[in-house]
Amino acid sequence: FRRKRKWGRGAVPAPFLAGAARSPARPRGAAAGPVPLAAGAGPSPSMAFPGRRDAPDGPDFTVLKRLARDQLIYLLEQLPGKKDLFIEADLMSPLDRIANVSILKQHDVDKLYKVENKPIVSTSDQLCFLVRPRITNMKYVADIVNADKATGRSRKYKIIFSPQKFYTCELVLEEEGIYGDVTCDEWAFYLLPLDDDLLSMELPEFFRDYFLEGDQRWISTVARALQLLNSLFGPFTNTYGIGRCAKMVYEVWRELVEESEGDSQARRPEISHVFLMDRDVDYVTALCSQVVYEGLVDDTFRIKCGSVDFGPDVTSSDRSFKVLLNAQDKVFSEIRNEHFSNVFGFLSQKARNLQTQYDRRRGMDIKQIKNFVSQELKGLKQEHRLLSLHIGACESIMKKKTKQDFQELLKTEHSLLEGFDIRESTSYIEEHIDRQVSPSESLRLMCLLSVTENGLIPKDYRSLKTQYLQSYGPEHLLTFHNLKRIGLLMEQAPGETLTAVESKVSKLVTDRAAGKLTDAFNSLARKSNFRGISKKLGLIPRVDGEYNLKVPRDMAYVFSGAYVPLSCKIIEQVLERQGWLGLEEVVRLLNGNEFAPTEPVTEENPARETQRVILAVFLGGCTFSEISALRFLGKEKGYKFIFLTTAITSSARLMDAMLEAKV
Repeated sequence: FRRKRKWGRGAVPAPFLAGAARSPARPRGAAAGPVPLAAGAGPSPSMAFPGRRDAPDGPDFTVLKRLARDQLIYLLEQLPGKKDLFIEADLMSPLDRIANVSILKQHDVDKLYKVENKPIVSTSDQLCFLVRPRITNMKYVADIVNADKATGRSRKYKIIFSPQKFYTCELVLEEEGIYGDVTCDEWAFYLLPLDDDLLSMELPEFFRDYFLEGDQRWISTVARALQLLNSLFGPFTNTYGIGRCAKMVYEVWRELVEESEGDSQARRPEISHVFLMDRDVDYVTALCSQVVYEGLVDDTFRIKCGSVDFGPDVTSSDRSFKVLLNAQDKVFSEIRNEHFSNVFGFLSQKARNLQTQYDRRRGMDIKQIKNFVSQELKGLKQEHRLLSLHIGACESIMKKKTKQDFQELLKTEHSLLEGFDIRESTSYIEEHIDRQVSPSESLRLMCLLSVTENGLIPKDYRSLKTQYLQSYGPEHLLTFHNLKRIGLLMEQAPGETLTAVESKVSKLVTDRAAGKLTDAFNSLARKSNFRGISKKLGLIPRVDGEYNLKVPRDMAYVFSGAYVPLSCKIIEQVLERQGWLGLEEVVRLLNGNEFAPTEPVTEENPARETQRVILAVFLGGCTFSEISALRFLGKEKGYKFIFLTTAITSSARLMDAMLEAKV
């Protein structure tokens, strides 16, 4: 199924893999593993981004963990004596990052159980349930309480909702007849610090709930999370955003600020700018294959709650290792934002340096060896173990991507982004479906084609849909319905588009009425207008020759130099202009709902460190590619970006959220 592809003008077929054909040598004693088919050429001149101005340090988010832990302990102690704790599966990993088993045991938690659909075996007289505010969880608790009532068993029951309690849950408890038998509390665990600059709400359902179902229940939760940060690190004075959800969050948050006016007004803020963005403002970036190291690790092994399970294929043993991926990992912190083609070179150099440090002990006397063992050896062994794991991870990624013909896939994506060879790209997608490579991957490519082309022509839409259903099963019909509703996979309407009608009507009515009409049209169908936006913002770099991935010149390096992430470009432009002035046409193409500070932005002291700390809030998920791109921008411009996301997302997670059939 391979074929040669001719690139259009200005195209940059920057390779996923480049250079020398050998794997980095492991340090002596490291587990051996398979040699990849290709690897990076030599170490990058500077793995750190070439920054023009030092970015300031960000706030210390350990206080968030402390607050969450203290509140949980307080809630557990409200039920004195020995108790069994039932934890929802979704909360297990976040809870482990806040309070481990030993801390729970110290506060009279006897046994831990997972909330699952089977009879409980607990013999305790006190049961505590730590759950998300979901109807299914309420019915689970009701079944336990009612079963105890039927057998005449008397126990105490406590439900702790995280991050907050919804009225619907109380209604269900009332309907089930157990409202008076349970006590309810809220654990305001809004934010989990995954890293020094990354906060997650760990709400993966946010995307589907809001953008597909139109469920607005999490809006107040995000607003409360924002207010928590505002009270600790604010006040936030310069707030920008775009998207309907972002606007609602902003308005609810402003109400919370007014209610608590004066709490943080006298303090010097640690964060100067806040930017809120809806995921549906930029679907293209989330649909593209990731090629930075952290993104590839996520796509291959699925990073969960800031950690990843490396299996036997990575560890070269019969055991799996759970590794925390953050700035504390010295090896990972240096390669996480790098294009994958640079990673092998760095790891080779790191292995050589580590071996040199080990070899130093040969010429030492007794006293020097003693100092070496007590001061350096432990750190070297830890670095040695991490280096071995990351080399194994790279080899595993290489094997998988080479098997998938990743290079050809990237070429197709780049063609779609640039708008060239669309017919050939469509043929590639058809082959992908016919070969039954993956239901999720085939859908992703169809969605990328649709979003970049502002919908598929009716003939192509019907053909691809038919082939997909024949390959993967008719149960996916509902998935197509979901993708259409959300604007990811659209069929072009014959004749005039909605945006054209809207622009004509808006000339005949007042601005206010036109705004209402815009909202009405948006609810009918969300047009991507990607080509127009790409041209206005210069999202496709035009370079002579090959894009230099070793010393990147802009944020496009996160997609091999083919495309600057739209979400990141918008943030860059708004920060530069201190508002939306000059971006009116872009805003119109993005369907509006933008906002900025009502008062003029005042730069009291441009040199002040906090003036350059920016909180980027992604509603509906943020990809590791976007995080890497904004970290690069921060290094270039002297900003420090802090990320707050409802959850980490990726193209696979986006598609999984839309799937109705279990695959």
